[in-house]
Formats: sequence, structure tokens, C-alpha cells
Amino acid sequence: MSFALVRSRALRGLESPAVTVEVHLANGLPSFTLVGLADTEVKESRERVRAALQTSGLEFPHNKRVTVSLAPADLPKESGRFDLPIALGILAAAGQIDAARLDAFEFAGELSLGGQLRPVHGALAMALALQRTPAATPRTLVLPPASADESALVGGLSVRGADHLLDVVRALLPGDAADASGLREPRLVPRRMVPTLHDLVDVRGQSAAKRALEVAAAGQLSVLMVGPPGTGKSMLARRLAGLLPPLSHDEALESAAILSVAGAFSAARWGERVLRAPHHTASAAALVGGGSPPRPGEASLAHRGILFLDELAEFPRAALEALREPLETGRIVVSRAARQADFPAAFQLVAAMNPCPCGQLGNAATACRCTPDAVLRYQGKISGPLLDRIDIQIEVPAVDAKQLAGSADGEASEVVAGRVRAARERAVARQGVTNGELAGEALDRHCRLDEAGSGFLQRVTTRLGWSARSFHRVLRVARTVVDLEGQAAITTSHLGEAIQYRRALGAAS
Repeated sequence: MSFALVRSRALRGLESPAVTVEVHLANGLPSFTLVGLADTEVKESRERVRAALQTSGLEFPHNKRVTVSLAPADLPKESGRFDLPIALGILAAAGQIDAARLDAFEFAGELSLGGQLRPVHGALAMALALQRTPAATPRTLVLPPASADESALVGGLSVRGADHLLDVVRALLPGDAADASGLREPRLVPRRMVPTLHDLVDVRGQSAAKRALEVAAAGQLSVLMVGPPGTGKSMLARRLAGLLPPLSHDEALESAAILSVAGAFSAARWGERVLRAPHHTASAAALVGGGSPPRPGEASLAHRGILFLDELAEFPRAALEALREPLETGRIVVSRAARQADFPAAFQLVAAMNPCPCGQLGNAATACRCTPDAVLRYQGKISGPLLDRIDIQIEVPAVDAKQLAGSADGEASEVVAGRVRAARERAVARQGVTNGELAGEALDRHCRLDEAGSGFLQRVTTRLGWSARSFHRVLRVARTVVDLEGQAAITTSHLGEAIQYRRALGAAS
């Protein structure tokens, strides 16, 4: 009887728990058994591993009873990431490589039938988990080349890339025969400098909407734009990313890790804020995540970036209501009968919609054809509780032909971004978080009003019937307006601007 142990990692949401691949060879009726709550993709690795070993000129133990256990047994395993550790375990148990050398490594990689290594999802999550795991002897993470390049972004780890199964085998041969030259250092992919294609100066008119967008960028606040079709709502939304400051290293890692789990990460886009714009036919599971095993949705893929929902009223009601919790907590917990996954979802929501079914309500140039009941039904697709969670709600009116034909007006994105960056720096230096993240006692302390301002806001809240959530969101917006002006105290004029951004859909009628 022969035995070998190889270390690897699974994926569970953004976590990457350790998995021990145990291989046992015994006499008896030849077989290849795989146990340990393996998904279909993992069970299929038996055929991939067998073919990869044979085509690589390595010996598969055809006359043995092969048993592979993926421990712990109660942890679900999925994808082809365990192909490489299973193949190495079989070789070590058969004495073809040095089993003692395996303890210094962790392996993951899918094998082709020819023995080439293919990338795996979640390489960044694996690297982060290895970095956070205390070990007496630091281990080297061996991955396919593209996955190794991705993992190297974590820093502070020993990571190696291998193109072929034989490259790994040569590094694990007994004695002096070992040759690790096939395990190459990961290469740092240079960041691709994407030219600024979406500049705020391209939007004609809409000075009020541009100002609201600047406030939203400075405070990390959510925005809803309501107006007739063709008024620039989508143009404005897509220009928000150009106003936001660069991601910090930790924020970039968070964003990259969630994209890596979904297989949507590109090392060339490292450090860029993500803009996700799902179609309005997206389901609730597509927006917040789901499936078995649970996968991140658009809200999580937009973590530390922007989630743009165009034609908001056309989204399914259930999908929109599913966004309530992440708008408050910045996290999404996807629960299934056998599994649970916790995904981050600290996104900045930008939404756009028409004021009515025909889209012309409030347009001075074109009459609206909708009945009052039709308008109410259309606007009623956005529930009060969801609307209550959107910080800034503005009208984007139609622009006249003279403005459209005129030259570019307003400021360039680079100029506005400078003010946004300075305002965010003031907020973070003062309170440790952006204004959009203020809550509880910190909100009361940093958004304290004088007697005149407090009385003014109380009267407005009573008259408009605002909830406590609306009251506090106005304070966050006002605090951001103050930071943009470089002042210290919130005055009545600042509150007045913040209240103007807190409009109900019904105001468009």
C-alpha cells in the first residue's frame, strides 16, 4: 500500500478554505474512486488526470485500486482546480516523485488531456487565504501561468507558474534529479492605460445634473436621474467613473478578488474602478448572486465601483427589491439549503429612468400621452423603501436645440475629479470613512447642525413626511457639499442644496 498527501484550496464565496488531497494506492480490483463531496466537474478529473499522465509519458497505476479523498469531506468541491494536486498525489503514492517535497507547496490547476495547465477561477482568493494562514513553514503556491500572474498582485507570497504537468514533476523528482527551472516567477502585467473616452465636458447643458454627479462622487452617494429619453442620463452615468479617485491597494485587492472568483478579472485593468451595467431583463439572482454553488451577482462584481441600472423601472420588481439590503450594509449573503456565501457589495448605485411610459412627462417641447393612472403605475414600480435608500434624486430635463448645437460647456472631468479627490481626503481625514458610509454616532458627531439649521431641517422633514433614513441621508449630502467647498460647518444654504437633491418621483408630474 502507498499513500501521499497534497495541499490545495477550494472556493466558498470569497473564502478559499484549505483542502487536503489524500491518495491511496492498494492491491485489488483496478479502480479509480474519488470521494469528498466532489461536484461533477471534479469527478470528471479522473479522466483528465489519467489522460494527462499517459500523454506526458508518466505511468498511471492501472493495476492498482486508486482512492482519492478530498478533505474535509463536508466541504463542497467544484471546478477542475484539483486536477493538478490529484495527478501529483498519484505520482507521489506510486513513488515517481518525492512525496516529502510536496509539503512545501500548495497546488491548483486544471489539466488538459495533453498535460498543459489551464487557469482557474479565484486565484486571488487563494493567494489571500494563503497569506492570512499562519504556517510554521511558508508554502509556495504553484498555479497555471495566468493564475500565478494574478496571485502575485497580493504580494508577500511565494508564487510560481507552470505551463505543463511535467514542469511541476521535474521540480519534485527525488534527490539531485529535481529541476525547478520550469516553475517560473510570475510576471507583473503592466497596467493598461485606457484613454478617457467619457469626459463630462461632452454633455451639453445639464449643469444641475453635473453638480449632483460631483456631489455623488465626492460623498460616495447613490443617484437616481429621471427625465425624458435622450437628455443625457446615460452619458452622465458613464462619466461618474472618471470623477472618482483611484482605488487604494486594499480596495483594488477586494475588487480584483471578487472579479477573480467570477472569472472576470484582467490583470491589465488592476486598480481601475469597475462599472457594471446589466440589462434591464436581469433577474434577482443575476443582480445579487445565486446558483449552486452560489456565485456573485452584478452588485458584488461592482464592489468598490459603480452599478449602473439604466431604464430602472423596466427591471423586475423582485430584482430591485433585492438591492435594499446591500445598499444599507454593503454585503450580500446568498443562502441555499446546503451552502451559504457572503459576498461584499459596497457599490455606488447610479440609476436612470423615464418619468412615465411614453417618457415625455415634464417635457415642454413634447406633450405626454400617458394618463395619470399610467404615470402612477409606472413610477410605482420603484418602491418607496428602495427610493428612500437613494441619496440623490434629480430631474434631467430636455436640452434645447441651441445648446445642443453650441460648443462644449462646463468643466472637464479632470477638473471636477480634482475637487472630488480633495473633498474625499477631507472626509476621510476627519472621520476615517467617506460621507456615504457615515452612520450612528459618527453621523451625529460629524454632521452636527446649529440651531437654525436643525430647526429648518426638522420643519422640512415634517412637511414632506420624510423617514429617519431620508433625514440622515440629507445630512450626508449636506456634509459632502460642505467638504466640496472646503468649509467646516453645515449651514442652512448647504441643507437647502441637499434638500433639492432629495426629490420624489411624483415631483416630475
